[in-house]
Amino acid sequence: MKTKITVLYYLRKSKVNAQAQMPIYQRITINGQRFDVSTGLFVEERKWSPEASKMKGNTEEARLINGRLDMMRAIVYETEKKLFMNQIEITFESFKNEFQGKKERARMLIPIFQEHNRKIKELVGQEYAPGTLERYETSLKHTKNFLFWKYNITDINIEKIDHPFIMEYEFYLRSERKCANNTAVKYIKNFHKIINQCLANGWLNKDPFSNYKAKVKEVVRDFLSEAEIEQMINKEFLSERLELVRDIFIFSCFTGLAYIDVKQLTLDNIALGIDGDKWIFKNRQKTDTASKIPLLPMAQEIIDKYAEHPVCKNEKRLLPILTNQKMNAYLKEIADVCEIKKELTWICKRKLHIKLSYIFVINLIVKFFNSCIIQS
Repeated sequence: MKTKITVLYYLRKSKVNAQAQMPIYQRITINGQRFDVSTGLFVEERKWSPEASKMKGNTEEARLINGRLDMMRAIVYETEKKLFMNQIEITFESFKNEFQGKKERARMLIPIFQEHNRKIKELVGQEYAPGTLERYETSLKHTKNFLFWKYNITDINIEKIDHPFIMEYEFYLRSERKCANNTAVKYIKNFHKIINQCLANGWLNKDPFSNYKAKVKEVVRDFLSEAEIEQMINKEFLSERLELVRDIFIFSCFTGLAYIDVKQLTLDNIALGIDGDKWIFKNRQKTDTASKIPLLPMAQEIIDKYAEHPVCKNEKRLLPILTNQKMNAYLKEIADVCEIKKELTWICKRKLHIKLSYIFVINLIVKFFNSCIIQS
């Protein structure tokens, strides 16, 4: 929208001095909103022209006063030009603050980021998973470290964040933090959310990400073959902890559940499905989407194996799962013992689970049609 600014002068008749003079006020109107400013000048009412908005005549007094008024009018339009040149949106508030020399309190990045994370923390368990909070806290830490690394500062005015800032931040993540492409992109996206919040609140006039493009690269991950899974299942471990981790990993393969979802399982998550067999009903921690998973015989055997385990009985868990760090450490040890060259992770089980699910669906369809044939 085009900004319309008008200036006029008038006498404030309610304030007459001892010399019967009235003060001249300047009225500035920006898109229909106005404010008045005292000029510090006085004139007799009979010498003032309301229509011309100036003093009548060509006397020395008139030339002096009218000259001062013209100078003050010029300052108004210089203020407009200054805002325009600095790419600041010209609004009533921005113009008035600039004209009167009032500077808005600078909005700093770190408090905004911290407030964002505080709100996420309060909603953990409702709208956000603990992992989401952890990612944003890590992003905040990287942002603080970047500011000190690049600019030797602890905070920055959000108005100073521009495209070069984003590019330098990405470079820092890749070079100093040794982040892989997708990890760096993830942290940049987290930072972008904070900037979007600033834009939505009207704190920024321009998006520093407008010309920035980041692309997530497809990661080709190892996945276990059926032979490798069978090798793990048949392996006899001398260590109970390795046997436990192996069993929980196999359970995860046959259910497709992530570590955190397996950890949260209780007997309440198991119920009869549409086929009359046991199923797992669980809302996924990461996405909060409902999952209905058939409880395959191998998974049921593992549940039965640990039914009397003290952790399962005392804490009412389905399985006595260890911490994520210990599980991953022991998985590496299991891979060595089983002579599996691939890196064992919770992700590499995914393709196997998809195949197992496909086989189960086929068997379920066969079971359904056999039932229909018998009934007919």
